Amino acid sequence: MGLLISSILLLAFAVFAVIDGFYLHIFKYQLFNHPESKFEHATHTIRAILFPLIVYFLFVKQDSISSFYIGISLIIIDIIVLAIDAFSEKESRAFMGGLPQWEYILHLFVNGFHFASVAVFLAVKLYLTENGINIVQDLSLLPYFKLFNIIAINLIPGAILLALVHLATSFSKTTAYWNILRVRVTCC
Repeated sequence: MGLLISSILLLAFAVFAVIDGFYLHIFKYQLFNHPESKFEHATHTIRAILFPLIVYFLFVKQDSISSFYIGISLIIIDIIVLAIDAFSEKESRAFMGGLPQWEYILHLFVNGFHFASVAVFLAVKLYLTENGINIVQDLSLLPYFKLFNIIAINLIPGAILLALVHLATSFSKTTAYWNILRVRVTCC
């Protein structure tokens, strides 16, 4: 049941992350175009790069204990970058009068679903014995493993694409190109 819950949380995170990370940050507010938001954009770019790596090493690559530890290390780095991002957001959003309350709530949901999916996964992956914490090496026999695995694998291409968009908008030449493309869209 834990893998089903983690699957649902992971999907919820992905939906909210696209709304927040792409639509709001890249498309609507264009944080990369505002000098005071460059640092926030950099932290978002780091987190966008970390996410597909976390999914791969923690959720998908189950045949290696070192992959598990790499995944945990990436989660720790992600938490640190998230803290730095949250600390810098007040100044970063000065151009728009501060972070809107509804977007702050969206950030709570995005990060809540993200870290809840990890926590539930770890509750499935780790178990306590008299000798300490053990790691379940093979989750393939657990209920909902195939669903969880399909979701995790299929999130990676979109996550890589979102990371590439963040990277592209971090450099002046590709940002200029993005701005030309963005002007052509008038719906949102």
